[in-house]
Amino acid sequence: MSTRMNSSRARHRAEDPERHPARKRMLVSAAAVLFAVGTASSASAAIISTDDPTPEEILAAEIVADAGDSEYQWDQVAPMESILPVKEAAAVEPTAKTEPAEVPEPVVEEPAEESTESSDSGPGVDIAADCSEYSGNKAIGCTMTLEAGWDMGEVGCLISLWDRESGWDESAYNSGSGAYGIPQSLPGDKMASHGDDWETNPVTQIAWGLDYIDGRYGSPCGAWSHSESNGWY
Repeated sequence: MSTRMNSSRARHRAEDPERHPARKRMLVSAAAVLFAVGTASSASAAIISTDDPTPEEILAAEIVADAGDSEYQWDQVAPMESILPVKEAAAVEPTAKTEPAEVPEPVVEEPAEESTESSDSGPGVDIAADCSEYSGNKAIGCTMTLEAGWDMGEVGCLISLWDRESGWDESAYNSGSGAYGIPQSLPGDKMASHGDDWETNPVTQIAWGLDYIDGRYGSPCGAWSHSESNGWY
């Protein structure tokens, strides 16, 4: 038992740092390096403050001192401004407020007034309602007969008379006698007294024919009666 105790005491004495200066220096150096994060100059001084520093300790002190000087130098450098071009934001112009488009009001067409006249109208003549049973040149002749002051009975006689003479064709021509047009004027150019368009306009021809009948027979029925008796009028 005495032997064990002596051995334990001997080991503790061997591990005592005060008895080993080299190990003491290593511990101090390590502590100084850890402290370098706070102050590099004080850490360097702590390393070389030991008596008789080793080459390793001197090198460590120099490294720490250089690191401190480097950090200090960077503190003195003014912060650099960015060399990248700064893109200015484009000015956004306020959007002009557009006025709503004007919508045109719908055009309401007035209904056409109903006429008592027939829709079948000839050149320049509004067909009379009483003549609605006729069409074309006959409707024109009917209307103009009523306008001349005769009645529908006289209209019937005129329809029969000119059916026989020309069939109410404004271009009818009798090559044997030379008679022309609806009333079979002889010669045809007699109708020029009522218009220069006598060759083609049924209104001009009918106006001339009614005046001829009125002056010679007094009425369409008088002219029809003569035609029935003589074959001509």
